[in-house]
Amino acid sequence: MKNVAAFFDIDGTIYREGLITEVFKKIIKYELVSENKWYKDVRPAYLKWDKRQGDYDAYLLKMVDIYIEAIKGIDKYHIDYIAKKVIEQKGDRVYTFSRERIKWHQEQGHIVIAISGSPMELVREMSKKYYMNDYKGTIYKLDDNNKYSGEVIPMWDHESKLKAIKEFESKYNIDLSKSYAYGDTSGDITMFKSVGIPYAINPTKELLDKVMEDKEIKDKIKVIVERKDVTYSLNVNCINLI
Repeated sequence: MKNVAAFFDIDGTIYREGLITEVFKKIIKYELVSENKWYKDVRPAYLKWDKRQGDYDAYLLKMVDIYIEAIKGIDKYHIDYIAKKVIEQKGDRVYTFSRERIKWHQEQGHIVIAISGSPMELVREMSKKYYMNDYKGTIYKLDDNNKYSGEVIPMWDHESKLKAIKEFESKYNIDLSKSYAYGDTSGDITMFKSVGIPYAINPTKELLDKVMEDKEIKDKIKVIVERKDVTYSLNVNCINLI
């Protein structure tokens, strides 16, 4: 018999913002990079998104570029330690709906898997916290001295997430037609196409635009928006994007 799986993105889907920002703050706190890096590069990108003058996808990609440069030459030990601290301190800052869905899938005996564009070190710690079965995240490669080299194997784009889904399908003998996927940005679109029951959690406009253009996804997707202490389930056919 084949297994049912639930694939979860993390940033913006489980966690309420981007975990990579929290790591960056810790890198500065522990004086691994200059505080000027935050004020010069990171803070302007964050504020632009926070003031809704830029979109979330662009903000995260900007953060990735800055993060790659910031950790270059840093020992892996430091980032492993910081990742653990971030999840210890911030790991409960999640959407109620997503937390309850993880719990529900586990009660059903489903395989719960994280596929996230966050650094692998963070994805690993978040997966441990929520007792997930497996995970994949962005790999920031190391040199021969166990320091970050500046090279990266991404997991934030739709091609990488599709490849990950296929690998997990084979590894766990998964029936994708009965499985679930949860995401919030355009990078999650191939996860939605791959499974029978996709959920868009607080989706970006770019993701909704893609959903509206794809009848296959539009006919099966569930759109969830959580604001304050209320969770809304929206009929995608009644959404009017402005």
